[in-house]
Amino acid sequence: MESRIQYFLFTSILIIIILPITARSSVLLDSLQSLPLAFKTGRWALLQESLGISAMHVQLLHNGKVIMFDRTDFGTSNISLPQGKCRYNDDAIGKDCSAHSILYDVATNTYRPLMVQTDSFCSSGSIDADGTLIQTGGYRKGDRIIRKFSPCDDESCDWEEQQQSLAQRRWYATNHILPDNRIIIVGGRATFTYEFYPKAAQNSTLETYYLPFLRETRDGKEENNLYPFVYLLPDGNLFIFANNRSISFDYKANRIAREYPVIPGERRTYPLTGSSVLLPIHLAGIRAGGQKLPQAEVLICGGSVPGAYFKARDRNFVTASSTCGRLRVTDPDPKWVMEEMPMPRLMPDMLLLPTGDVLIINGVKSGAAGWERGRDPVQTPLLYRASDGNTERRFRSMADSQTPRLYHSVAALVPDGRVLVGGSNPHVKYDFNDTMFPTDLSLEAFYPPYLAPIHRLVRPRDLAVVASNNVVSYEQVFSVTFSVSYYKPLSGISVNIIQPPFVTHSFGMNQRMVVLEVLETAPVSSSTYKVSVRGPTTVNVAPHGYYLLFVVHDGIPSTGVWIKVVG
Repeated sequence: MESRIQYFLFTSILIIIILPITARSSVLLDSLQSLPLAFKTGRWALLQESLGISAMHVQLLHNGKVIMFDRTDFGTSNISLPQGKCRYNDDAIGKDCSAHSILYDVATNTYRPLMVQTDSFCSSGSIDADGTLIQTGGYRKGDRIIRKFSPCDDESCDWEEQQQSLAQRRWYATNHILPDNRIIIVGGRATFTYEFYPKAAQNSTLETYYLPFLRETRDGKEENNLYPFVYLLPDGNLFIFANNRSISFDYKANRIAREYPVIPGERRTYPLTGSSVLLPIHLAGIRAGGQKLPQAEVLICGGSVPGAYFKARDRNFVTASSTCGRLRVTDPDPKWVMEEMPMPRLMPDMLLLPTGDVLIINGVKSGAAGWERGRDPVQTPLLYRASDGNTERRFRSMADSQTPRLYHSVAALVPDGRVLVGGSNPHVKYDFNDTMFPTDLSLEAFYPPYLAPIHRLVRPRDLAVVASNNVVSYEQVFSVTFSVSYYKPLSGISVNIIQPPFVTHSFGMNQRMVVLEVLETAPVSSSTYKVSVRGPTTVNVAPHGYYLLFVVHDGIPSTGVWIKVVG
């Protein structure tokens, strides 16, 4: 704490020296009032009062744009397509000239409408190795559709629908990128199979593979196994969690390699919706081909008890779960370790921050996911410090949002370290009337505590990756240069890469952080340093594709820069 106070005092002195006397008092007063609060709990800012759509699905792209979309089958949205563009013979109306998708520019805080052609309601997605969003399934005419969005530097890119289609209806399914660059699509409503994209041949039939685990985890009509949590593990198998059960799945041989213990307490997947992350994978001391694989640990928070979905239909809103479970899936005999959140939570979003902490945001305290079935919004984000050895200190309450974010809300980390938060539409259609929780079209940004001005002296800046075109191969040793005003060699440097997730319905598909092995940190000049790191060990640890790279110094991250990991 002493060092933090020193930084604050030093910043205040700079303000006094540099600013004209007429400006000093107001700026210094603002600093004194805002810095301590921002340091502890972060802050919020409204970016857009209306995007024209209620963000139900979101994906950060490697050109700094964010694609957002909701559904097409409820009628018109509040933003028009460019002149002359309309959709015809929709499931809801015969002619629809409104947009149901937008492309948001993080740098300029502007957006433009996009034309998604078929219903993407409750669909799934993954970014492929080349940075293209592969988006699958949805509802009605969209339930077998494969859509693509390839980022571009001008205004020409838009959604493209593929001639190929999925073999089965995929509604409430989960996608994950695989080491061989294919995408696996798992489950869906009343769909107990998985399939792969792309097909082996352009005109071949897309095969499906039965996975009994998906049927076994369905609780009758309540289901409770939708949007399963799926992660690629360092041994190449998939961790799949549905309801309250989880397995290590060998998708190549179509067999369960291992079943893990049942998580204590409540159900955790849709519609008794909790959330989950794969905690950061640490590579220090790990070598490809060695006897030792990196550890992998899953965190799952929130959910509710069986029956809560139908009780909510009858206006009996059951209190959600307040527990989180951690399971180190690479242990020989793994056991769930349970922890208590400060409040119950249903429908939260969980995001890995550049520091390795987990942000738990959005959601409600009671009810279930689904139309009109959630109550008691939770407007207090939680910061979960996974690496803190004292479990009583792991949860920290953040600054409250002024906007309830219920069913169909999203959150996404962007390169500057902010978290974009949008959505919330618990109604079958847009409803802005005198209703309990009106449809929300706004976009906010949450600034985590590490973005407080008090940290500016230790924040790394001016990052440059010393690698050809920012392309990094497995186990390649490369360097990152950065500048910092006040370097603390004893506090350490970490270099973390994050694969941005496709977020919908409280789950970030493909979300992944890898903490690279730091080999050396050396000064280049009085305020510039070079850190040498080793690239990811294997494609099972970090699948091919684009990642945000952050340098973290004294617990404060830089702005992220994009790298591409290749084999």
